[in-house]
Amino acid sequence: MTQDSRPTILVVDDNHDNAEIIRQYLEAHEYPVSVAHDGEEALAQFETLRPSVVLLDVMMPGRDGWEVCRLMKQHPVLGSSVRVIMVTALDEWGDKRQAIQTGADDYVEKPVDLPRLVKTVERNVAMLLKAS
Repeated sequence: MTQDSRPTILVVDDNHDNAEIIRQYLEAHEYPVSVAHDGEEALAQFETLRPSVVLLDVMMPGRDGWEVCRLMKQHPVLGSSVRVIMVTALDEWGDKRQAIQTGADDYVEKPVDLPRLVKTVERNVAMLLKAS
């Protein structure tokens, strides 16, 4: 699969090191990746970039990942065609339930296991392709 045919991924994490590690790893797997470091930046890029997959940190200053996820999934045009994967250190069952309730499609725990992250992205991309 060429980079042109790979879906765009938006990585949202206020920790610049985490975002950069994930970006580099996904780019090594030929995904086009953009990075946002807070909720406002993520929502602005969501509108212009129209990513297929969003890897979204939960605990960020300002708009947290729960709110950003809810707003993305409620978007009248893009909401139904984006897969949101929460990436967070919160690993309690209640947190996972909240992720699903806010519209998240999947959940990856920190510290991120990068090979597992790629498998999660690929599974969600496959679900997008199946739905289209």
